Amino acid sequence: MKEIMQQTLAAPVKYSGIGLHSGKEVIMQILPAAENTGIVFVRTDLPGCPEIKALAENVSSTIKATTVSVDGAEVFTVEHLMAALSMMGIDNCRIEMSSPEPPVTDGSAAVFCELIKKAGRVEQQEKRKIYAVEKAFAVYEGDKYVTIQPYDGYRISFVSVNAHPALGTQYFDIELTEENFLQEIAAARTVGFMSEIKQLQQMGLGLGGSIENVVIFDNDKILSETRFDDELIRHKILDVIGDLYLLGHLRGHIIAVKSGHAFNSCLAKQIQAYRIKEEE
Repeated sequence: MKEIMQQTLAAPVKYSGIGLHSGKEVIMQILPAAENTGIVFVRTDLPGCPEIKALAENVSSTIKATTVSVDGAEVFTVEHLMAALSMMGIDNCRIEMSSPEPPVTDGSAAVFCELIKKAGRVEQQEKRKIYAVEKAFAVYEGDKYVTIQPYDGYRISFVSVNAHPALGTQYFDIELTEENFLQEIAAARTVGFMSEIKQLQQMGLGLGGSIENVVIFDNDKILSETRFDDELIRHKILDVIGDLYLLGHLRGHIIAVKSGHAFNSCLAKQIQAYRIKEEE
């Protein structure tokens, strides 16, 4: 197999907006970084500009989004940006943020992919680290589960079951390449339900959501204009990609049934614990 080299951005790129859950204004700058840096978030609004590495072991919450934190400094809703970095092949970068949440953009990963294309990508001197799973890992809870199996490539098969009449049971299977991701997954947006909005807002969540950046459903119909008939499951796959990029690049086949951020995080932590043990 041909060796793949690490990549970073060819130039810095900047984007401003509001966070999906916080509703707070944020200025985000994605900067090139040296080999083996990984993905590092920098909170420029906090004293000392603390750095938070995007690692599975740094996940501190999975309530409606994935949060990574170090020593009290946190960044939340990282999954859409992480999915874009993963599938656009960015191994190393620093993400400076003036607020704790990246901009929601249009609720998908498409804008982040465009920003990366605009900046350009440069090959670096070190080989890319790709973890090929050599055994199955799984997280089960009742009728929900997520598992990753050894596989020569990167693939996700997802089953979503939702009682909403416009959703029901959805299945999607994709062999992940940059091209397939950009065509089938990147533009899929977060899904929300009118029945949950009040409760979410009382929890301080969903404050930056709107009909433009969230596919919103009321009791029996869709209020937003959809990009795909099955936008929900495509976005679920986007979340899996982003959550698992906290492990770096993977080779394996992920099979998920009715799972979400908490399952993705548990799976990532399980794999990371195994990797650490194997290295001892």
